[in-house]
Amino acid sequence: MELTKDKDILVLGIESSCDETAASVVKNGRIVLSNVISSQIETHKIYGGVVPEIASRKHVESISDIVDCAMETAHVKFEDLSCIAVTCGPGLVGALLVGVAYAKALAFAINKPILGIHHIEGHINANYIVECEEDFLLEPPFMCLVVSGGHTHLVHVKDYGVYEILGKTRDDAAGEAYDKVARAIGLGYPGGPKIDTLARSGRSDAILFPRVMLEAGSYDFSFSGLKSAVLNHINKCNMMNEEINTADIAASFQRAVVDVLVKKAISACINRNLNQLVLAGGVSCNSALREAMTIECAKNGIKLQMPKPIFCTDNAAMIAATGYFDFINGKRDDYTLNAYPSYPLEQGLGKL
Repeated sequence: MELTKDKDILVLGIESSCDETAASVVKNGRIVLSNVISSQIETHKIYGGVVPEIASRKHVESISDIVDCAMETAHVKFEDLSCIAVTCGPGLVGALLVGVAYAKALAFAINKPILGIHHIEGHINANYIVECEEDFLLEPPFMCLVVSGGHTHLVHVKDYGVYEILGKTRDDAAGEAYDKVARAIGLGYPGGPKIDTLARSGRSDAILFPRVMLEAGSYDFSFSGLKSAVLNHINKCNMMNEEINTADIAASFQRAVVDVLVKKAISACINRNLNQLVLAGGVSCNSALREAMTIECAKNGIKLQMPKPIFCTDNAAMIAATGYFDFINGKRDDYTLNAYPSYPLEQGLGKL
């Protein structure tokens, strides 16, 4: 795909797939003019996880103000926009519907094109975002490790908008395993950051949890066995009246997850003769993953790209960036655009 530079393209991105209401204006798919996020973490914390109906209601309450704030912060008028990009899946159906309905109404009111964006493609394209135009600009081809609450994928990004999925989770995603283990050791919600913090005071070699690599040559992932091993360890300690060292459990569990993620990602890069690897998704904020991946990439001569943490977790800048590449490639959606809570990554990206 040849990127146009004749005219600045401004995209308003809207994200409401789970418990963040977000809006962002991005210029030319790279430069973030505004990135406004309203999190519902405190609201859902008392329930131990996201309550879908409450999330939907909170999106309804805040989406208009969030979009207005994003436009004002960017110093952009609605008539200046080239298009509106909105997450249409996957996610919580009620939450998605709020964003999609608002985006369609706004697009109709200001007579601008609308684009439905796959949430995980947005995470991948967050790596294109830079702080200023003089910064290093990532360009395909590269390997992308997507690690989030619902997805763990290895994706070969061959060009802008051109992908091949090499592997994916067969059961629990990495982020899902983090949340379940966090709940089991009493850390609560959100589990990933809490385990990451607790693990720093524990020993990662204290407990030998399994590293499930699956059959030779496979780039698929499986974390349900690891999750079960943690639960079995806790149950055994309880039955034997042994002390449960939650810090050691957190550190040992995290090391097992990271070992698998790093080994498969590096192997995929070598297999495809790629010298660029990027991380994407909320779990890519994890400090142990970032540290281990940095070390292994340096050993293997692979350039590692990691978005800033604010662009790893759910945000609208990544949706706007994806909208830019779709827009210049001629994609347009109409007012039949809907929310797709179960939106396979293969379908969203177009597996080759």
